[in-house]
Amino acid sequence: MVASAIFITDLTGKPLISRNYRGDIPLTSSIETFARYLIEVEEDVKTPVFHVDSAGEFVGREDVGCTGVGGEAFVYVQHNNLYLCGVTCKNSNIALILTYLYQLTALFQDYFTTLNEESIRDNFVIIYELLDETMDHGLPQSLDSTILRQFITQEGNRMADDSKNKPPVALTNAVSWRAEGIKHKKNEIFLDVVEKLNLLVAANGTVLHCEINGAVKMKSFLSGMPELKLGLNDKVMFEASGRNQQARGGKSVELEDIKFHQCVRLARFENDRTISFIPPDGEFDLMTYRLDTQVKPLIWVEAVVEPHKGSRIEYMIKTRSQFKSRSVANNVEISIPVPPDVDSPSFKSSVGNVTYLPDKDCVVWTIKQFHGGREYLMRAHFGLPSITRDEADAANKGMGSGMDMSWKKPIGVKFEIPYFTVSGIQVRYLKIIERSGYQALPWVRYITANGDYQLRMA
Repeated sequence: MVASAIFITDLTGKPLISRNYRGDIPLTSSIETFARYLIEVEEDVKTPVFHVDSAGEFVGREDVGCTGVGGEAFVYVQHNNLYLCGVTCKNSNIALILTYLYQLTALFQDYFTTLNEESIRDNFVIIYELLDETMDHGLPQSLDSTILRQFITQEGNRMADDSKNKPPVALTNAVSWRAEGIKHKKNEIFLDVVEKLNLLVAANGTVLHCEINGAVKMKSFLSGMPELKLGLNDKVMFEASGRNQQARGGKSVELEDIKFHQCVRLARFENDRTISFIPPDGEFDLMTYRLDTQVKPLIWVEAVVEPHKGSRIEYMIKTRSQFKSRSVANNVEISIPVPPDVDSPSFKSSVGNVTYLPDKDCVVWTIKQFHGGREYLMRAHFGLPSITRDEADAANKGMGSGMDMSWKKPIGVKFEIPYFTVSGIQVRYLKIIERSGYQALPWVRYITANGDYQLRMA
């Protein structure tokens, strides 16, 4: 990637700040061309990438970055009331320039909290420093705010000591995500395996969609430059090593769509499925994964809706936990949709609290702790003055007349089950290797929560 210049403008194209890295384009005329593009080109045909030929005419996207037609390629992103734009006259990788602009936007937000025209005008000095440090002669450098903060302070002041003015080792070291010399009084690392269950169940109990999205989250408070090795009950890993996990009384899990933090040594994982890494300091997501697997609903809900004489409607809600009795679901919320014009609510439940939320047209049944293998009932009565009994009967039987049944949205369920994973994934070991040989405490926790968890009503 070679970017000739980077500049920031307001929504009209008026320049706020710019940096010409290579001197191979007339920067002033390039900014004027960008402003002309914003004014002349219709909104519905604007694209984040456009090309201007040597005659100053806008040409099609197929010519972007093509030196054969001359001119310049423009790449821009919008954030609040700003445009961040990169210009190149080389046959550059446009996607990389676009990625740089997005990461530069995130970097400015990290420094200034809010990125807008006012924050740009208030921080010219530090922005020039960041533009100089994040790109060298059109080539991108580190955009990690943790590293940059070591020698670019919020006030934009540099240290007087020349030795402290030198870039930190992390800028040129292979471990760019971790600084050297980190020290903690107490060396600890926390690992959370968090899984969210996306589920859609038909009214007859058929599971229409089931997906598990998981993440291995870590909080690292380790001194020095430690190397960690993480072992999971990964099916492919056991097959690659020739070990029979089933014979050992365990269970293996086949993970899909695995994505790792940049600290993981991918070559080693591909070779022997070992997750080896030097962790960043603090909180980060080590890996995410997905499983397409059929599991029974952890919390099952049945709803029976009955109209009554006198334009009243009654709900009977039955819920059942379908996980092992030693597990407990915390803060369970069951949201049952109701018609928008009900009134006079009354509730009776065997456990928990029931609340009517008229602004959301639903009833929320809250159960603080839902033990495994339990079943509970809740009844709700409402007045429904807008319809007659015959209309309610017709609508409830699906005869097409009577009230609009669009309010019968699926029942939503929220929950969190600690010390439990629906996929069965387990941390087999977490080894910490550090040259100084200090003792560290690893803490592992499992959590299963709802994702998009819905059960359709009959």
